[in-house]
Amino acid sequence: MTITQLYYVLAVAENKNFTLAAEKCFVTQPTLSMQIQKLEDELGILIFDRSKKPIQLTEIGQKIVTQAKNIVNESGRIQDIVDQQKGFIGGEFKLGIIPTIMPTLLPMFLNNFIKKYPKIKLVIEEHNTEEIITRLKNGHLDAAIAATPLEDEKIKEIVLYYEPFVAYFPENHSSFQKEEIEVADIDVDNLLLLQDGHCFRDGILNLCKNINSSDDTTFQIESGSFETLIKLADEGLGTTLLPYLHTLDLKEKDKLKLRQFKDPKPSREVSLIFPKSELKIHIIDALRQVIAGVVKGAIVFQNVQIISPLSKKP
Repeated sequence: MTITQLYYVLAVAENKNFTLAAEKCFVTQPTLSMQIQKLEDELGILIFDRSKKPIQLTEIGQKIVTQAKNIVNESGRIQDIVDQQKGFIGGEFKLGIIPTIMPTLLPMFLNNFIKKYPKIKLVIEEHNTEEIITRLKNGHLDAAIAATPLEDEKIKEIVLYYEPFVAYFPENHSSFQKEEIEVADIDVDNLLLLQDGHCFRDGILNLCKNINSSDDTTFQIESGSFETLIKLADEGLGTTLLPYLHTLDLKEKDKLKLRQFKDPKPSREVSLIFPKSELKIHIIDALRQVIAGVVKGAIVFQNVQIISPLSKKP
């Protein structure tokens, strides 16, 4: 039994196809199939039911895949130990970031990070939270930046900062003259939201869940970007909520339409998340330190109320 054989098993289990798994492993399909067959012969069992389309794991195969993930992860820890002993911080590191954090946070820390750690090949991918969790568990991401808490026992979270929700009101809104607002000042029936799938949207829905809503709204608008929501609000089509860092780049005339919530400010918790195996933990810690250094001066809110990013099931 070899680590390579287990790696091939995990690839087939994920892709449910020998040819596609071979492509992902950069080997020929006969090579991959032969190695898996050798492992099955050695163990005297079938890991995959090849009669089904797509290929399915057998009952014993499911147990083997669970253990194989642990073994492959632990084997990767050996290189971590060697790198840390040598003081080497480098190699490829795959980082996922959710869409509502990527455009504001990434420009703040990326240049500093690549200058401080030039030997790290940072591969950055934008995914929603659900996809990020899947990729972390499958080993396709080393870490990610997302809204937390996620309440996933297989994922570790290190809080980076707390980011308040900020209301964006058109000038004709009834609360426009207020210096600070409360959740009750939000008109749910005219609230412009991000499209389904964004955890920031779920946070807003959780924030406003106790506000009464009528059923006689004439339209409902959802968009994939904050910029579109702001433009729609400017046209008098409703109000919206923005993450604090996004408001820093607004034009001065648009900043006049922003209203902070009273303390404790409803906020999202933004964290660096990674599998509990803690592979490449020395790079994760380096990333945490760089991000903490750049956000420290930009976002310093302490009296906050954390709003869950998890979608609440009806």
